[in-house]
Amino acid sequence: MHRIKDFLPKITTVVVKIGTNLLADKVHGINIQRIDSIARNAHTFISSAGCNMVIVSSGAIGAGVATLRLQGRPRTIPEKQAVAAIGQPLLMEAYEKSFRKLGVPIAQLLLTNDDFARRGRYVNARNTFAALFQKRTVPIVNENDTVAIEEIRLGDNDNLSAMVATLVGADLLLILSDVDGLYSDDPSRNTGAELVQVVDRITSKIEHFAKSNRNELSTGGMRTKIQAARRCAGAGITTVITNGANPNAVDEVLSGSFRGTVFLPVTRRLSKRKEWIALVSHTAGKIVVDDGAKNALLKRSKSLLPSGILKVQGEFDVRDVISILDIDGKEIGKGITGFSSTELTRIKGKKSSEIEEILKRPAPSEVVHRDNLTTVVQEE
Repeated sequence: MHRIKDFLPKITTVVVKIGTNLLADKVHGINIQRIDSIARNAHTFISSAGCNMVIVSSGAIGAGVATLRLQGRPRTIPEKQAVAAIGQPLLMEAYEKSFRKLGVPIAQLLLTNDDFARRGRYVNARNTFAALFQKRTVPIVNENDTVAIEEIRLGDNDNLSAMVATLVGADLLLILSDVDGLYSDDPSRNTGAELVQVVDRITSKIEHFAKSNRNELSTGGMRTKIQAARRCAGAGITTVITNGANPNAVDEVLSGSFRGTVFLPVTRRLSKRKEWIALVSHTAGKIVVDDGAKNALLKRSKSLLPSGILKVQGEFDVRDVISILDIDGKEIGKGITGFSSTELTRIKGKKSSEIEEILKRPAPSEVVHRDNLTTVVQEE
């Protein structure tokens, strides 16, 4: 399929995301046969020299719903947390049994936003994955639903899988869905909808195709899968969406013969530090810059100086990640600030030579140094 066959032989690390619809339903609970097939596919892949696989697994709440014989997905945050707490050990038990039969050890990692947003925790998590890979272990990842209120509210394991793919330096994110891939329209309502096989660039037209198609237990949709693919594309990672109901889905994708949608990455891959800034970190505040500063950042790859800052929004500290907006309110970049919001309010619009006199302390001349800065490509 297009350029993906040229890319496949170079794959050494894959993140596989499996949706709730494939793993559990409210009557029968966990789909053991599906987990068995995933385990077989993973065993085949990691048995190749130097190959690693991570599984980002939904299904904890779905398993809990079946165990408690509920009529549907709970609505309140405490109920969702309780049901997830009941379902998560059942889900891991199913994975452990399937992988144990093949002699493959697994590990459970429950992550929260802080594990990605805070640089120190992010590096620690990356080191943990590296150690698990050395031991030929398959990490099974889920959001820590019992404490991560924001994640439960958003229900977004698609973006979690993209963040994990970025963290571990994956070559491929494989999203196993209950549909074949991205269609030009909702195939359940329009029989003339066509499968989009390759996406070179995620435009507004592609985003328009991604109409949410929700289920009682799942809380994602094609929109969140597109968001995940965009995040991976910026990190130089290929994304594939295919139908996980096919027991050979993983093997077929890794052999290059499959039905699905491929999202190709950008050609230039960021450094690990800039990947974290651009694609994973959470912004603590915002600043608005004038057109001169915008051109310096986007066209000349310069550092951000205080003279170009028009407005400071939010409260943040030194070394926090902030969002940089143009005068129209569009994000043009993200970076690690050398000043707090209080200090920036005092020095905005000033020359670099005036900073130390205003703040009465030694200070850098740049608000965001170009080594700590990433710019955002505005899609049409």
